[in-house]
Amino acid sequence: MPTESATPAVTAAPPAEPTWSHEIPRLMAEVFEVAPMADRRYLIEQLLRPLGVLSLVAIAGGIFARIRFRSGWPDMQVRIEDLQNVQAGHVAALVDHAQQVSVETVDQLAQWLGASPLLSGSAAAALLVSLLVQRARSRQGLPSAQRSEALAAH
Repeated sequence: MPTESATPAVTAAPPAEPTWSHEIPRLMAEVFEVAPMADRRYLIEQLLRPLGVLSLVAIAGGIFARIRFRSGWPDMQVRIEDLQNVQAGHVAALVDHAQQVSVETVDQLAQWLGASPLLSGSAAAALLVSLLVQRARSRQGLPSAQRSEALAAH
């Protein structure tokens, strides 16, 4: 009569998801809300660049696809009037998707935030810059194979 092994299967616990995967979109949305219109425009332009039309249609009811089509191709310039209907929740969804496609695009916004005199004084912007720098440093410290796995997990 076969007996079952009394040794329990050993499974590794999945690594805890880093704080930044949820905090960065939320903080970026907060920064967007307080940013002057010119900074809002720059932020949206940077976040739209790595994304294709199909993905833009799926984000925030397609608001960013409409903006992208009206902004010209390939030299995109978001019109200020197109930003009137963009809400913080839309920006959070855009950031979430953009960091899945190109985490570098989102991380590079730390330099822009730090250089903006109006935004750098914001608590949300300061925390956001800290998280973006922390994430960029953690990615740089990983060997390339592990970095690819870490990016795929997001």
